[in-house]
Amino acid sequence: MQEYRPVKEGKVREVYDNDDSLIIVATDRISAFDYILKNRITKKGTVLTQMSKFWFEFTGDIVKNHMISVDVADMPEFFQKEEFDGNSMMCRKLQMLPIECIVRGYITGSGWASYQKDGTVCGIRLPEGLKESERLPEPVYTPSTKAEIGLHDENISFEKSVEILEEIYPGKGAEYAAQIRDKTIALYKKCAEYALGRGIIIADTKFEFGLNEDGEIVLGDEMLTPDSSRFWPLAGYEAGRVQPSFDKQFVRDWLKANPDSDLLLPEEVVEKTIEKYKEAYELLTGKAL
Repeated sequence: MQEYRPVKEGKVREVYDNDDSLIIVATDRISAFDYILKNRITKKGTVLTQMSKFWFEFTGDIVKNHMISVDVADMPEFFQKEEFDGNSMMCRKLQMLPIECIVRGYITGSGWASYQKDGTVCGIRLPEGLKESERLPEPVYTPSTKAEIGLHDENISFEKSVEILEEIYPGKGAEYAAQIRDKTIALYKKCAEYALGRGIIIADTKFEFGLNEDGEIVLGDEMLTPDSSRFWPLAGYEAGRVQPSFDKQFVRDWLKANPDSDLLLPEEVVEKTIEKYKEAYELLTGKAL
């Protein structure tokens, strides 16, 4: 049996080269503030993979995506074992674009901090008088650069995203930047509306896109998971305060309150986190994990 080693390791994912495809494994690692924590969150990788699968299938009418299969029976023998079952996705290879496509439907987090300072988010002026966690009149697209592990992503303007892409793809920068912006907003609108009907507010999220061999824009990486999005329960939602959440905000809040934690979470925070991830999956998909 051929042995496989990751060709790339991210904060949470491991990527394996499978000749004409990639196998992306979502581990049970958890990261916050661009650091990998010392704990493992059992079954977290499975939630991320299965949730991405659900959304990729749901949005195939808006944009192509990189998913081929999440069934290990379709993968090489090396991956047909318990540690890869459920948390692995075989994907088409893409040339990934170096832009994180962030879309905000509600004002929260760093966006709220920026708005309080000068009424803008990532340089975009918003209406006056918004409250914390309030829904924005229209979703706002705020791209950023993709940083290496341990470094922070940098918010950029749409114009800067055109420049970055133009440098890599001469003559195509404006076209690609507009496409990924428009697809990001279309994906967010469709999925946020669906999620509202299932009792979840998607406050914000990020997408990543790449080019396939035909030069088409294709959605890659993960999609609308609790790692890449802020999910809030619709029940009890009220603008003007911080919202409880289904994502790793719970972990972020604990770390902020315990700056000397050495990136080690107590067991009850770990358990609460995976409960939240599973609850979000079940609400959105209507299925138990």
